[in-house]
Amino acid sequence: MKIGLVSLGCAKNRVDSELMLGLLRTHGYIATDEPAEAEILIVNSCGFIEQAKAESIDTLLKLAAYKQNGGCKALILAGCLGQRYSGDLLAELPEVDAIVGTGAWNRLPEAIEMALSGQRTVFTQGSAILPAAEMPRILTTPSYMAYVKIAEGCNHACAFCAIPQIRGPLVSRTIESIRQEVQQLVAGGVKEINLVAQDTTSYGIDLQGRPMLVELLKQLVEIDGDFRIRILYSYPKNFSDELIDLMASQEKICKYVDIPLQHVNDGMLQAMRRPDRRKDIETLLVALRKAMPDVAVRTTFIVGLPGETDDMYEELRTFVTEKRLDHVGVFQYSPEENTPAAAFPDQVSEEVKEERYNDLMAVQAGISEEINIAAEGREYIALLEGHDA
Repeated sequence: MKIGLVSLGCAKNRVDSELMLGLLRTHGYIATDEPAEAEILIVNSCGFIEQAKAESIDTLLKLAAYKQNGGCKALILAGCLGQRYSGDLLAELPEVDAIVGTGAWNRLPEAIEMALSGQRTVFTQGSAILPAAEMPRILTTPSYMAYVKIAEGCNHACAFCAIPQIRGPLVSRTIESIRQEVQQLVAGGVKEINLVAQDTTSYGIDLQGRPMLVELLKQLVEIDGDFRIRILYSYPKNFSDELIDLMASQEKICKYVDIPLQHVNDGMLQAMRRPDRRKDIETLLVALRKAMPDVAVRTTFIVGLPGETDDMYEELRTFVTEKRLDHVGVFQYSPEENTPAAAFPDQVSEEVKEERYNDLMAVQAGISEEINIAAEGREYIALLEGHDA
């Protein structure tokens, strides 16, 4: 039977999707990119914020049409949205034949068989499944790059975020398991390894009681081959001087930093229950740029958290203007059930959120353009993605 899978949300979700496809292949299913050809359709969903949840539901409903007008015999919801709302969604979405959560995607073959026999079911036992090098996997990225999930879950308790409720606490893979997977990918021709987790700089705390990202990287750079390592989703709290020095000294590690700062006003950071303050953030940026003058810095900010005043937003806007970061993403605050921020007073109107979002993105667009213009005439090592005949 042919399987069609749509993967939504983050790179961590994509790894799960690739493992799902690998698992289903071992059970005799054939993957297809054409939903009209698929007898089984799966949506690996995101449940992070309202916009992501709406996209997941919309995708499900669009694919449900193939049950009427195509060859689809079963429609399955997998991933974060199903994990978060499980049985409620099964009742509200009669189009869906099964829900398989983040900690139970290994039961997909069972869920499919039950769906084909007319039984609607929900599997949401556990929060997440830790990848292993020996797990079958079908890469959906271009052949020259891949994501490697080094840990699952998160120990932070940010006031706005539901991820720990969905994915559970931090659980790290062993260095040996990760090294084995990276060796396999490099041997298969992958040139860029992207390390992902909810918080990569906290990797290993559950194993040794301290961050172990430096030890992991030291092992990975010793692997033979011409490849690069990119580190994503690095919380500033555990971004140590040792990690900065290692990144600066190793050619195989991209001079690229992805740190979700979320805000810079101390009052907002405290309300968000973030451990860092503006002084810590500025100290980290200075250290990064001193060790790696050409470092590319990417971050995300949230505008419109309850209690964010005009002055607080202006402080954030000024910070973005002055610090000239390479890549900035902006989220409009989305109140999520069972998170502290959803019950905060002084909620910010949707109109103000939209205005601040558009303003900050416009500021960053100008900065990014200036950074790109300044790069003209310089030489860089590039990853060739393709060429004309």
